[in-house]
Amino acid sequence: MARIKLQWWREELGRTFAGTPHPPLSRALRPVLERHGLPQAPFTDIADQAEVEILRRPLVTEAELDAACERDLGALFELIARCHGLGDTDMLRTARRLGGFCAQVYLIRAGGLLVRRGCALFPSEQLDALGLSNEALARCEYRDRLPELLAIMADRTRANLAASDSDRGLPVCIRIRARILASLLDELASVGFAVADRRFGLTPLRKLWLAWRESRRTP
Repeated sequence: MARIKLQWWREELGRTFAGTPHPPLSRALRPVLERHGLPQAPFTDIADQAEVEILRRPLVTEAELDAACERDLGALFELIARCHGLGDTDMLRTARRLGGFCAQVYLIRAGGLLVRRGCALFPSEQLDALGLSNEALARCEYRDRLPELLAIMADRTRANLAASDSDRGLPVCIRIRARILASLLDELASVGFAVADRRFGLTPLRKLWLAWRESRRTP
């Protein structure tokens, strides 16, 4: 059923770009596409990643994990950047990378829930080297290995962020989201990534403070 709904939205996306949207959401989207000259590719990327998640296709390499996250929030961040008038290739690429960073932090926070649901959270190549599997992590006897694996993912996520180009010039809404997620990652690290049976988050006041500070920073 989920795939049927997704296919309908794929077709509706094509109709919207062709100028014949049907539902209210598509009719509201159409003038935005025209006003900002948005391309169809980022929307397709989001749909493709949704299908991967529906089918629970396992990731083999860490590079595939990075690419999956950039197809998810990364594509959305690119669209946001375009709506703010950015068209430079390097800037759009930086927006995608920041989106990918945020997506990976969300994965780390939801790590316990995802493994309990049997989702393929970690690349199989990484787990094979440790004599583990995503299926094994769902069992209680292997649950204590989760923080170790999430710490490795967090290190890579930070390294990817550090390797990204400067966020100078990006819309403040993107910079705020990245700053909040960076603080969330620090918070998760401070508790040793003990998310197997708990869910952590920043308080609304903390988010407001981070957003205010980032909005005051000279872009």
